[in-house]
Amino acid sequence: MTVEMNNQFGRIDISNETIALVAGGAAVDCYGIVGMASKNQIKDGINEILRKENFSKGVIVRQVENEIHIDMYIIVSYGTKISVIAKNVQQKVSYVLKQTVGLDVASVNIFVQGVRVTNL
Repeated sequence: MTVEMNNQFGRIDISNETIALVAGGAAVDCYGIVGMASKNQIKDGINEILRKENFSKGVIVRQVENEIHIDMYIIVSYGTKISVIAKNVQQKVSYVLKQTVGLDVASVNIFVQGVRVTNL
């Protein structure tokens, strides 16, 4: 599935996987994020932290009418405030998608799939 955008130069089609990769990259840059988790924990493995090339497994891009909704599955670092991390991820993902792809995102839903103790 793709997101279709029209501007004065013509039509642009952006695949959902591309949007998911950009959103996942923006999310893992946020403080307190250990990594992305798979949306299919039972099938893909409960403790799997996704690598950069697999971010699309942890992000769902939905298009309802003319609005884009993103569901993200993340793993947070132990000892951090989850609500603050989730809000930061929502803001950063919305900002990065607007700046890099030109998409206005209606919602960014965060699902915390686990808490990890990071090795210092």
